[in-house]
Amino acid sequence: MTGSRSRAALRLSLVAEPGDPRLVVWRERCDPAELWQAVVRGGVGIPDRWHDAAADAVRAADAALRRAEGCGARWIAAGTPGWPVALEDLDHLEGIGQVTGSPLGLWVRGGGDLTTIAAAPIAVVGARGCTTYGAEAASDIAADCADQGYAVVSGAAFGIDACAHRGALLGGGPTVAVMACGVDVDYPRAHAALLHRIAEEGLVISEFPPGSEPQRHRFLVRNRIIAALSVGVVVVEAAARSGSLNTLHWADQLGRTTMAVPGPITSQASCGTHRAVRDGKALLVTSGRDVVADTFGLVDDDLPQVGPGARRVWVRLGAEPVPAEQIAAALRLSPVAVHRALRELARHGVASAGERGWSRHIGHSGDDGRVG
Repeated sequence: MTGSRSRAALRLSLVAEPGDPRLVVWRERCDPAELWQAVVRGGVGIPDRWHDAAADAVRAADAALRRAEGCGARWIAAGTPGWPVALEDLDHLEGIGQVTGSPLGLWVRGGGDLTTIAAAPIAVVGARGCTTYGAEAASDIAADCADQGYAVVSGAAFGIDACAHRGALLGGGPTVAVMACGVDVDYPRAHAALLHRIAEEGLVISEFPPGSEPQRHRFLVRNRIIAALSVGVVVVEAAARSGSLNTLHWADQLGRTTMAVPGPITSQASCGTHRAVRDGKALLVTSGRDVVADTFGLVDDDLPQVGPGARRVWVRLGAEPVPAEQIAAALRLSPVAVHRALRELARHGVASAGERGWSRHIGHSGDDGRVG
């Protein structure tokens, strides 16, 4: 990690609780390096808690970096290369329950590129104590989204989250686990093997430093990241007071596509999702095809008859050119396979090559221009 911006952002993240509304105010006034100097000096407007923690934060930051190096993780500060700009949408919200604002940075474990994997992901979240029906629905939807080329984001919890991650991996796509603890902490412990595989084939991310244990309030704080990273959020089973509805509320504030899977009308596990649909807070979806159609406006008729490999590549294309190598890395396909798919798409007139890479043909944009 180099640069005063990254160092300052890391130290600030250790003195201010993530989601603190006061951070939003200060970050509008000055950059991280200037804010850090103000925290060290103390004075008008700087919370005493931040100033008192400043000296320890310098040592804690060095310790966190050493621990991150030991587990193969890295720190990415907001506004530096590799940062997903979609998270900055959080800075323009009132927030929920005294939580608002984008992270100062993220700890990232895994070899993938966060901006590539998070180009246009779908979040699939839901109840920890899910039913067999809910588990199958989450797995099938995640696998279908992954098979179509979309990364799947979730929170690595028991129940629906775990099914979503496993379904995405089964579908051959990357998945991102957003943690309420350090990226090197296997929580829940029973998911150690799953988290290891996610780090190998996708990413494990957190705004809490390595070694941090989960705390109850941090699950609600991290939900804003799940929502902001994603272009659409699907809730599969949620009771009336389920935490996954908090993620849906964040997505609604952010203007993301909000969706819910119906369940039996007699099931308390689905009363929250049913209410969201009834109140117009979520679109009803029953498959990955529904999710993609509602989120991106893509249906089978948007493409001629092309192979599944070409479809997966096509959904990664947008109005802005993307190098073929970047597409290959995002989909974990060989460059040869990606070039073959791109040539197939070009023959059908739905993709074209330029000096900076490949993009969708002007007559087949089909989305908001983001790489997806």
